[in-house]
Amino acid sequence: MKRRKPGLVIGGLLAVWVGFVITGGEGESVQVTIPAGSTLPAVSEILEAHDVIGSATLFQLYTRARRGDRKLKAGTYQLATRTSMRDVLTRLTRGEVMTVAMTIPEGFQLQQMAQRIAEVTGLSNDEVRETLTDSLLEDVHSVPGPGLEGYLFPDTYRFAEAVPVDAVLDAMVARYRAVWTPQRLALLDRSGMTEREIVTLASIIQAEARHVSEMPRISGVYHNRLEAGWLLQADPTVLFALGGYRARLLYAAIDSVEDHPYNTYSQRGLPPGPIGAPGEAAIDAALSPEDHDFMYFVAWPDGSHVFTRSLAEHNRAKEDARSARTSDRS
Repeated sequence: MKRRKPGLVIGGLLAVWVGFVITGGEGESVQVTIPAGSTLPAVSEILEAHDVIGSATLFQLYTRARRGDRKLKAGTYQLATRTSMRDVLTRLTRGEVMTVAMTIPEGFQLQQMAQRIAEVTGLSNDEVRETLTDSLLEDVHSVPGPGLEGYLFPDTYRFAEAVPVDAVLDAMVARYRAVWTPQRLALLDRSGMTEREIVTLASIIQAEARHVSEMPRISGVYHNRLEAGWLLQADPTVLFALGGYRARLLYAAIDSVEDHPYNTYSQRGLPPGPIGAPGEAAIDAALSPEDHDFMYFVAWPDGSHVFTRSLAEHNRAKEDARSARTSDRS
């Protein structure tokens, strides 16, 4: 049998090396999961099994030569078959894992966020709820409290699949902190209110307003009532005390939580903390209320509000709104 010359063997291996490392190819998209704690040989076998690379052995040699064997990161990746080893190694050492979007709408409460956080963490809804209501978290995340209500900022986030719940909370609180720009901090200082009070008021404004343009005017009403020493009489705070949304808030329901600290029909001033997660517009409205002398407002069927100065005007506005709702239903 004819022996191959060493030079030919080395040349052949070099050609294969160049083919896999430099050129690669554009194949089909595949999802590849690298389990936590996987060794380089295990990772190489997984990649070869998915046809991402052509040779597990060559990938190991290349990875060690590039000193990447201790930098491989676990996770689920969207890769392509017949990819160059250079590109695969770059993505695995950078940890460019697949991510999923999580959107938290403005005004969401912790109990509403729980399901969406559960979906990205892989935990159960009950497990997330239990975590979110941990009274120690306000100290862990250095927020005014009480708890995390109002301080997990509403936004769209992207996380790796099965991300730890702590990482989700860290990202959401960091986004909340980013809202407090030097300009907003200056307004906070001039407001004479604490950060907790401003966020609490913003959460009420967020719950009341269906039109962002009305937020500063709604804020002005609440500032006027606070300055006059009046009860806020904010329906959203009573709904928070009752445990959730109701199509109609009856006086009997309000009376059933008369002693609750979040019932602003019976307790003066702002409630102890936020009732949901306000967005930037609501926080801005709380910091910069419209200057007017309105003391009341009532919701119209289209979500807008009628603002009035006296109780007599307010009662007429309520009757008009009731008639409009009746007309819409007929």
